[in-house]
Amino acid sequence: MSIYLGINIDHIATLRQARGTHYPSPIEGALLCEQSGADSITLHLREDRRHIQDADVEILREKLTTKMNLEMATTDEMIAIASRIKPEDCCLVPEKREELTTEGGLEVASQISRMTDVCAQLAESNIIVSLFIDAQKDQIDAAKMCGAPVIELHTGHYANTQGAEQQQEFERIKSMASYAHSIGLQVNAGHGLTRENTTAIAELPEIVELNIGHSIIARAVFVGLEAATREMKELMLKARV
Repeated sequence: MSIYLGINIDHIATLRQARGTHYPSPIEGALLCEQSGADSITLHLREDRRHIQDADVEILREKLTTKMNLEMATTDEMIAIASRIKPEDCCLVPEKREELTTEGGLEVASQISRMTDVCAQLAESNIIVSLFIDAQKDQIDAAKMCGAPVIELHTGHYANTQGAEQQQEFERIKSMASYAHSIGLQVNAGHGLTRENTTAIAELPEIVELNIGHSIIARAVFVGLEAATREMKELMLKARV
């Protein structure tokens, strides 16, 4: 079974916004990632517009040759934008203005009614909806109840630990990936993945797609974006041999 790489280009835009310039272009970066083996492009249009801007989404929707995975909060504003732009995929994520990056999975179990409504609205626009959740059975069951066909398991806790604690996190992800697959959900994963910790996750047969951003953009500082993309894709494919 193959495995797909979605590259998150948010931090190309972070560099641009740091100086308020028109460079580096996340559009150019996304297209180079595609040419270098990325299977999709992920971008998070945050409510505070700290990196990706509305114009980036508009332009990329026209230029991408693979597919767009739009990360977004479950606000009416973002639902309206997604319904108009119509990316192939939308990944619903939690969002706090004070956080540096997404800190954990979406709380689905306690807001099933709202999440069901959001999933239905996006599905009406022929958007495949993914819920970014922690690897917990109650959240997976809730995602299934909401009608989301895809989940993305949050790997941040796994990535931020070491030794026995990391192994415990890995076993939890492994078990929950298997469970989610068994009830008919497509299982993706992402957050905090690097060249050092991705192989174990990529080896899990239920994982269809990994979404990786910061580590690839950081690696590109030293080896270039094309090489950084190819390195990660080759590592993932090797894990499936």
